[in-house]
Amino acid sequence: MDKLELAEQIAVLSGCLYLSWKIVKYVWSFLDVEEDPVTVLVTGAAGQIGYALVPMIARGEMLGTNQPVILHLLDIEPAAEALNAVKMELIDSAFPLLKGVVATTNVVEACTDVDIAIMVGGFPRKDGMERKDVMSKNVSIYKAQAAALEQHASSNCKVLLVANPANTNALILKEFAPSIPEDNITCLTRLDHNRALGQISERLNVHVNDVKNVIIWGNHSSTQYPDVNHATVSTDKGTKSVRELVNNDQWLNTEFVTTVQQRGAAIIKSRKSSSAFSAASSACDHIRDWVLGTPKGTWVSMGVYSDGSYGVQPGLIYSFPVTCEKGEWSIVQGLKIDEFSRAKMDATAEELIEEKALAYSCLN
Repeated sequence: MDKLELAEQIAVLSGCLYLSWKIVKYVWSFLDVEEDPVTVLVTGAAGQIGYALVPMIARGEMLGTNQPVILHLLDIEPAAEALNAVKMELIDSAFPLLKGVVATTNVVEACTDVDIAIMVGGFPRKDGMERKDVMSKNVSIYKAQAAALEQHASSNCKVLLVANPANTNALILKEFAPSIPEDNITCLTRLDHNRALGQISERLNVHVNDVKNVIIWGNHSSTQYPDVNHATVSTDKGTKSVRELVNNDQWLNTEFVTTVQQRGAAIIKSRKSSSAFSAASSACDHIRDWVLGTPKGTWVSMGVYSDGSYGVQPGLIYSFPVTCEKGEWSIVQGLKIDEFSRAKMDATAEELIEEKALAYSCLN
C-alpha cells in the first residue's frame, strides 16, 4: 500500500466526509514513506536521443513526479568520455528524484537489477551498406545485450526498443532473452503515433490534446500505416470523427499517410541529423502509459508481440492500438477494417516477415 492509499483509508475511517480531503493532506504530510527507486537502463546514452531522454526520466516525466529513479547509462567504449559528461550533467542538475547514476561501457554492469530497459543504441545504416550488413551488426549488439538482461535484469523487466529497425531488433532481443516474458518486449511506434496526432491537430487547428485514437499499424518504417478511421476530436459540439471534420478523404489517404511515414526522413533532411527530443519524449510517453495506464477511452500505438489479432502473423513485433492497465497492455479488439486499411496493414506485415527472415539468417 502506498502512502496516498493509506492516507485515504485513514480519512475514510474518520467517518467525516466533509473533512476527508483535509485529513488526507494532513496525514500525507506526516507520513515519511517513499517509493522504492525504479532502475532504468538507457543504452546509447551518450547519443542525441539518450542525451535528451535521461533528464526527462530524472525529472519524473516518464514514471511520475513521486517515483524515484536510478539511471544506468550504457554506451560503447569510444563514447566513454561523452557518457561520463552526461553523468556529470545529471549530478549537476540536482534532480530530487534521481537516487543514483551508473555510467558504464560494461553491458553486465549496466543491465544488473534493471526494471526498465530503453534500448536506444544500435548500428545505423550507412551509405553503401546492404540491409543484411546492418542487420548483422544489430544482431551482434542485441545478442550481447539480451544475454545480459536475461541473466542480470529484474525478473519482470520491461524493455522498449528504440534503435532501428526497432520491430526486428525487438525480435532479436527476444530470441536471446527467452525468460523475459514476450509481453514485456516492445518497440517504439509512439513517435509515429504522436506525429499523426500532430498532423491532424495542425490540419484542423485544434489542440493536440483534443485528438485521440489514431493508430499506427505495423512496422516503424516507411511502410507503417497511420490510420484515422477510428480517431476522434473533442469539440464544443461534442466528439466528432476525424474523417468528418477533415472532410477530405483524398488528403487523409495520401498526403497525411506519406507525411507521417516520411517525417523522420524530412527531419534528417532539414536538420542534417535524426529526430532526437521528439523520439525521447515519445519513449517517455510509451513507458509512462505502459506502467501507469492509458486514460479511459483512449488507446495508444505500441509495437508488441502479435497474437494473430487483425490477421497479423503471430510472432511478429507489430504496432497495434493498445490500452494499458496495471503495467500490462492489451490489443484493442473489434475495430472495423476497410479494404484500403487491410491492404496497407498487410503490406507492412509483409515487410516485417522479410525483416524477420533476414534477421534469422544473420543468427545462423
